[in-house]
Amino acid sequence: MLGVEIPGRGTYELEHLVLDVNGTIAEDGHLIPGVKQRLQKIAKLVQVHMVTADTHGRQFAIDAELEMEAVRLERGDPSGGRVMPEDEQKAALVEKLGADHCIAMGNGANDVLMLKNASIGVAILGPEGTCVEAVAAADVVCLSIGDALDLLLTPRRLVATLRR
Repeated sequence: MLGVEIPGRGTYELEHLVLDVNGTIAEDGHLIPGVKQRLQKIAKLVQVHMVTADTHGRQFAIDAELEMEAVRLERGDPSGGRVMPEDEQKAALVEKLGADHCIAMGNGANDVLMLKNASIGVAILGPEGTCVEAVAAADVVCLSIGDALDLLLTPRRLVATLRR
């Protein structure tokens, strides 16, 4: 658990990091340099969860590289059954883990609800672009995933950004 006291906002007891994969920790289906090393350190502080629609079809390789398994989003059911939309599936994962104890990071339209529901939402201005709604839903906006992950490794940065 990572405890962070932010003046004017209270104390955050973060137990989970929920990460979108494509566009956030991966570019064109390949892990962004520096992510693996940071996640190895962060995994000693909080539980790390990846969530993906596997847009580029490379999630098994990313799972193997990081030695963890991503939660894969359900796709539409060809038999006509209702499948929860991707954004709702991501938000449901945050809720299941305990939104008050989650920090979430993402860049896309399907990350908006996840960013809103998490205790702290971080929008990443990554190489694949960032949805403006994700920026509006976030508590913090970072120029790169490295900068965002470093917020957990150096929590005073979160304090400096979010204090009132």
